[in-house]
Amino acid sequence: MARILILEDENTSRTALVKMLKNISAEITVDAAADLAKARLLLGSTVSFDLFFLDVNLTGEEGDTSGIQFAEEIRSIRKYEFTPLVMITSVAGLEMEAYRRLHCYQYVVKPYIQSEVEEIVRKVLFHLHAGTRPSIMVKRNGVNYKIFCDEIMFCRAIPRGVCLQLKNEQIEVPYLSIHKLLEKLPEGMFFQCHRTFVVNRNAVKYYDLVNQVIQVEGSSEWIDIGVTFKPEVRRILYGEKQN
Repeated sequence: MARILILEDENTSRTALVKMLKNISAEITVDAAADLAKARLLLGSTVSFDLFFLDVNLTGEEGDTSGIQFAEEIRSIRKYEFTPLVMITSVAGLEMEAYRRLHCYQYVVKPYIQSEVEEIVRKVLFHLHAGTRPSIMVKRNGVNYKIFCDEIMFCRAIPRGVCLQLKNEQIEVPYLSIHKLLEKLPEGMFFQCHRTFVVNRNAVKYYDLVNQVIQVEGSSEWIDIGVTFKPEVRRILYGEKQN
């Protein structure tokens, strides 16, 4: 879900932009303001915004850069210090000031082009979703690494640590046990099938309860199912079949 605030005083342009944004995704909520007063009320409300579209020139306001003035007010609020700002302009050159001083994400020139607006918003939505993508932090050679959980196919205990088998590489993490690793991983996404193996449920390609092995996508390695873990694997397997 994403919420967008538009500051655009021209009625036709504002209506067109609102329509374009709503057509991109049902997950988008749009709040539109025709002047600074309304925009300030929205900014001070209890809702939070993920993206701003701000017209550089607002009729009736002092000066020619009222949109930039509002952008400065947005940046003065801690939670919006890095929120993407898209400046709207019909005058080439003005956008450069906003870029330098306010770290704007992008600018668009009137009249709006649906494909251009859509590309900007989809990129912002991608980063928003990425922010909620489950991940873990592991330390290796004194450096902390962020690893997305959906990249982990399975994990294996090794002497004095664990080895994470990712989609495209292996990472050995010293001084981390299987038990401590499970505490870091999202509940329900991984399961332990052996005292030395933890597997990503979504990566499993094949269960063989007769021979007590598991195979995951992209790997030819057979992962053992330990005797004490077999009931749990059976429960997961039958639960998946029932779904």
